[in-house]
Amino acid sequence: MSAVPPPLARLIQELTKLPGIGEKTATRLAFHLLRTDRRDVEQLAEALVDMRDGTKLCSICLGLTADDPCAICQDPHRDRESICVVERPADMVALERSGSFKGRYHVLHGCLAPLDGVGPEQLRIAELLRRLQDGHVREVVIATNPTVEGEATAMYLAKLIKPLGPRVTRIAAGVPMGGDVEYADMMTLGRALDGRREM
Repeated sequence: MSAVPPPLARLIQELTKLPGIGEKTATRLAFHLLRTDRRDVEQLAEALVDMRDGTKLCSICLGLTADDPCAICQDPHRDRESICVVERPADMVALERSGSFKGRYHVLHGCLAPLDGVGPEQLRIAELLRRLQDGHVREVVIATNPTVEGEATAMYLAKLIKPLGPRVTRIAAGVPMGGDVEYADMMTLGRALDGRREM
């Protein structure tokens, strides 16, 4: 017989589905929520539902937004001649926090990983190529993670993009090999963007 009541056990089980949350952390969070004021718990539940229902993909950059197109794609002050390609929406948020990139973005929603069954057709590459068709984009900055898969994706994209005319650059060293753009600090991301190189 378990000492944990079924509603609490269910919450712990649901929390362990979150990335980086093991059973001990899930249990600690569940007990914290149990001690928290009911209104705060209700606000958390409402925020989760609102986030899920109110967040969609921007029809242009495929980043996350509440309004379509997103604020970055709508901003007339952003450089329309440069696009920064990232793996995930969280990478876009991290780069934007650095304040170093003034252009627009494109989110691939992953990277090439043939062993995991992720090929070009599973990524948002076709949408990127369509954005480059009109010839207005002069530079594509590839900011995939410095992992084997991220590097393979960068090389694949460079081969597709170069014949279309834009200059293709890759973010520079600064983001450690094997690291994630999402978790890099602002100064590191700023240096990586400033030191990008031709591919």
